Amino acid sequence: MIHDIEYETMPREALEAIQLRRLQNTLARVYSSVPFYRDAFNAAGIKPSDIKSLSDLSRIPFTTKKDLRDNYPFNMFAVPMDNVVRIHASSGTTGQPTVVGYTARDIGTWSNLMARALAAGGAGRGDIIHNAYGYGLFTGGLGIHYGAERLGASVIPVSGGNTKRQVVIMKDFGPTILTSTPSYALHLAEVAEEVGVSFDSLKFKFGVFGAEPWSEKMREEIERKLNLIAVDIYGLSEVMGPGIAIECHEGKKGLHVFEDHFIPEIVDPETLELLPYGEKGELVFTSLTKEAFPVIRYRTRDITSLNPEPCICGRTHVRMSRVTGRSDDMLIIRGVNVFPTQIESVLMETEEVEPHYQLVVDREDNLDVLTVKVEVSERTFTDEVKGLQSLERRISKNIKELLGVSARVKLVEPKGIDRSQGKAVRVVDNRNI
Repeated sequence: MIHDIEYETMPREALEAIQLRRLQNTLARVYSSVPFYRDAFNAAGIKPSDIKSLSDLSRIPFTTKKDLRDNYPFNMFAVPMDNVVRIHASSGTTGQPTVVGYTARDIGTWSNLMARALAAGGAGRGDIIHNAYGYGLFTGGLGIHYGAERLGASVIPVSGGNTKRQVVIMKDFGPTILTSTPSYALHLAEVAEEVGVSFDSLKFKFGVFGAEPWSEKMREEIERKLNLIAVDIYGLSEVMGPGIAIECHEGKKGLHVFEDHFIPEIVDPETLELLPYGEKGELVFTSLTKEAFPVIRYRTRDITSLNPEPCICGRTHVRMSRVTGRSDDMLIIRGVNVFPTQIESVLMETEEVEPHYQLVVDREDNLDVLTVKVEVSERTFTDEVKGLQSLERRISKNIKELLGVSARVKLVEPKGIDRSQGKAVRVVDNRNI
């Protein structure tokens, strides 16, 4: 089912005309209402009126996460605060959150795009959606929730955690669509098996999974263990939240970008040169309809490519390939953004350790596990195991409080972490992705 057939199947010429009109309106609005963008445009010698075609977008400077952090919390908003009805936040590289705002119209737009996404993923009116994405400042849970209601489906706002109870709900309520991170989906399958519930006896047809990287191999395992069709969804809080792009369940060959609301570009992450269709590079987004928090040429750091070829589902928007990595060191652990510098900020406040550390990510029992290896100082290094264990627990607690993600902490002896002649190897990612 195509939720918004007029726009999702629009001929390219008509789509580009809408994009240009919306782009020009957005640029004029941010120039007049957001000092950051006005200063950036002026520094580049550009006025919104100079943008006469979509190709002129490449003349505009990029926006980065650092720019958002530097304007924390509300200086990037393009409307007065009394027009902002919702505020979400995601973590930033220093632990300071990236704050995003929504007007009532933004919430309506987001709801409609999420309805489109869920329809592409196999959901429809009459379905029951088991929503195991986290609710709160994270955009995942509420984004799915509003889209499900706009679609006319029933939604179970179960959020994450309390997995055995979730299995009981799945058995008793009979949901037909599962939404969660892919790793949590596999964890649900394991817990269900432990309590004697087979997914073959449940009513799930489709699953919409995102918020963390996952492989085709993991998709196959999810589909086999959960007895459903699994599709990939993409979103960024800074751009909107989930619902920017999604695979259709018919094709499962790239994620349809909703181009009437977002302009995607691919650039070389080193030279920032614009790359053609088919070439891998860093994904850049410009929002076209956001009122409270529009972003112009926002560098996502995600590595992907764009494919303009028609899809068997009938949608005409370009498709982005599965994200294969990032152009920075950010990790995604169970849907939470984690940067080495965030961990470093915790360690630097701990007197007993040195600033030599390494983050090791493994996948155990289908869930991501983060281990922080850090050197103890010479004066702290003793054979008193009890004292070291207490220190490990304290650091782990501090990381959890700051980042909202659990981490094992492993203290190693002084000079126990390999030194590098160049950049320090901060991250060892052992996941098969």
